[in-house]
Amino acid sequence: MSDFRVLSDTVLASPQIAVEDLAAARGEGVTCLVNNRPDGESPDQPESATMAQAAEALGLRYVHIPITHAGFSIAQVDAMVDALDGAEGKVLAYCRSGTRSTLLWALAQAKRGESPEAIATAAAQAGYDIGPVRPAIDALAAERS
Repeated sequence: MSDFRVLSDTVLASPQIAVEDLAAARGEGVTCLVNNRPDGESPDQPESATMAQAAEALGLRYVHIPITHAGFSIAQVDAMVDALDGAEGKVLAYCRSGTRSTLLWALAQAKRGESPEAIATAAAQAGYDIGPVRPAIDALAAERS
């Protein structure tokens, strides 16, 4: 069952999805799927290769940017910026709860020049708190000004 949450006009975040959710995502205008879970994080999650194959079979672009307990790196933020910039439709990012996907999106948005307040508001409206990465968001936004 899908729980796609709106972060922006072009980005959705979700808790763990299954292959069966991909058709619903495509129906919502999603053209790019971003998986933020490392393989093997939980025995009940589909492996990245399985999701990639299913996504590509439906004509969806698939990007794997795994986020572990180690946190976020600038390389991961850059990869998310590239995924967002390269999308020709909506992006659906997912992880176990949607939190890591939202935090990575927030960091990418700050790097792209979005207002930290607007990012925080959008995340909160989707049910996510960007507090854990707010200092990094502010720093990335300051670099753009």
